[in-house]
Amino acid sequence: MLAAMPPTPPPTPEPGERRIRDRGDACPGALRLHSADDGRLARLRLPGGRLTSRQVEILADATENLGDGRLSITSRGNAELRGLADDCGAELAALLAEAGLLPSPTHERVRNIVASPASGLDGLGAADVQLWARELDTHLRSAPWAAALSGRFLFVLDDGRGDVAGLGGDVTLVAVGGGEAELHVGGRAVRLASSDAPSAALAVAGGFLAAARKAGTGAWRVRELPEGYAVDMAESGVTGLPAAAPELPQGPPPAPGVLGPGALSVLAPLGRLTAAQLRALLPAEEVRLTPWRGVVVAGAGADRLPALDAAGLVTRPDSPWAGVTACTGRPGCAKSLADVRADAAPGCPGHPGHLGDPGQPEHSRRPGRPGPAERRPAAPLLPGPAAPLLPGPAARPAAPLLPVHFSGCERRCGHPHGAWTDVLATAGGDYLVDGVPTPRTALPEAVTAARTTR
Repeated sequence: MLAAMPPTPPPTPEPGERRIRDRGDACPGALRLHSADDGRLARLRLPGGRLTSRQVEILADATENLGDGRLSITSRGNAELRGLADDCGAELAALLAEAGLLPSPTHERVRNIVASPASGLDGLGAADVQLWARELDTHLRSAPWAAALSGRFLFVLDDGRGDVAGLGGDVTLVAVGGGEAELHVGGRAVRLASSDAPSAALAVAGGFLAAARKAGTGAWRVRELPEGYAVDMAESGVTGLPAAAPELPQGPPPAPGVLGPGALSVLAPLGRLTAAQLRALLPAEEVRLTPWRGVVVAGAGADRLPALDAAGLVTRPDSPWAGVTACTGRPGCAKSLADVRADAAPGCPGHPGHLGDPGQPEHSRRPGRPGPAERRPAAPLLPGPAAPLLPGPAARPAAPLLPVHFSGCERRCGHPHGAWTDVLATAGGDYLVDGVPTPRTALPEAVTAARTTR
């Protein structure tokens, strides 16, 4: 059930140059596994980030029995299993199908639906867009033509609070109250009834495919359509009043802690959850992975926070882990110039409060786990958020810190949207912090300064 990955894509065209896609996209999926330096990688699309308690348990078992012991959360709230053996494809597919995580083999890579993760749980927002996510996913899987969408094509559903509207969706729905929604695509927007929103989103995705065929450029995303080939909403069958000012709302993501009377928000340090941390999320009515490498736990109260904190999850907004993300880096990615997860960790060498002895084995100091050959469960090696390794709350500025992303190469995989601090590895072993050459030993001070500069 494994498919070979396409070759590396051609270089990004210069500004104004027409982009030509002469092949399908190379995004991995649950059936199309990607070959990395640390083994095979599987990416599971989770519309709205939603998982049942049983699915959480099954994924925890899969990370231990098939993968490297951890589940990675992507910048779209999807999940990745790494360190998979070359011959595990059929076993993994059967496991996911039995868990209800592979409802459509033909459409599994196109179920890219991000929705406001706290929607319907905290009393905020103009509508429960998680319901839209379920309906849109059903429409998507029921349309044979939708399987032709790229694995990078993205639907974004915002409940009006503005937390996900700016995540670069190809098709974005925003709840505006009064039983209405705005549909945004290609810089234009129309207002329509909320009840029509999911079907309209799918219709304009079909309009995108029609525009891409006419353009003949093989575009994967709406922004790749050349001038003169915009998505026509009317031709797509979508009718509505043009929005007077088609601007997307902007708002913060849910902070770690309590979300209303029956839900919690936590972050996964550097976006990775051990099997033990996955199980610590339970019991739950529902678990939702978020685009900020976190988890919303529905059906959990404030009394659960100490246990989640003890499991190594981020439960406070003033944690040193909050807002810190990194690509895979070495040793998992051949293109990376550094072990960026180690360098991003507040406890790594050169950072205040370093946990490990430099003489320890590398896997005991790294946020990651041993590779697939060792196949043993990982213990939580990351510091708990209760022990800040960077200046504590009293020393922090009043303004929120900018997110920071550590990248092993210029592709900057998984970087945040909006304003963020860019920490890029260089061939010489040092970094560029927002373009400024910075020795690795000076990263803590340079990163802190960059995150607090407005």
